[in-house]
Amino acid sequence: MKKASILMIIGPLFLLGLYVFPLWNIMLGAPQYPDPLGINIHINGIRDVKEFDIQNIDGLNHYIGMKTLPKPEEMWEFSTFPIVIGIMIFLGSLVGVLGLLGKVSYHWFLGWFVLMSVLGVLGMYDFNAWMVDYGTNLDPHAIMKLANPDGTPMTYKPPLFGHTKMLNFDVTSLPSTGAWLMFTGMMLTVAAFFAGRKHRGSGIEVSST
Repeated sequence: MKKASILMIIGPLFLLGLYVFPLWNIMLGAPQYPDPLGINIHINGIRDVKEFDIQNIDGLNHYIGMKTLPKPEEMWEFSTFPIVIGIMIFLGSLVGVLGLLGKVSYHWFLGWFVLMSVLGVLGMYDFNAWMVDYGTNLDPHAIMKLANPDGTPMTYKPPLFGHTKMLNFDVTSLPSTGAWLMFTGMMLTVAAFFAGRKHRGSGIEVSST
């Protein structure tokens, strides 16, 4: 099961990219902003795509009563996610090493993938919940109070994935480099599982834990 175990060791290491590259990207474009404004969402904070983008976005949002974009110390996620990712990298690579030594079976590879997938879904749910609050919990004393055609207050939640129109802004929200590196790493662990199962099915492996 050597090939499968090596894949399992390498796969989680791709998650190290999350400490360098953004996980998600949100861009806002409008006629008055031919060069769109953007934010990159990292596991440890929110950063400008270009200098002053966050400052400009907060300035625009102030008029419609939206809160300023949070600083790292204002959200527990930005201190917790780096720790969780570090633990998962360690556990995944450890499982791969133990597989290489014949201490665990290939089923553990799938177990790591499932656990990482659950954490990913929970992270996306938390991210979406933050965006709902960010786009709907508006200051009642805002300078501009806009309403939908039916008279209900207008909300400004960015899309979790894809494109939407908010006032005269085109808002696009998509995975960024860190997310694709994480996805690649997770797919390598799935490949490790199937490689291990194929190896076991061939009858080469005599025993497993």
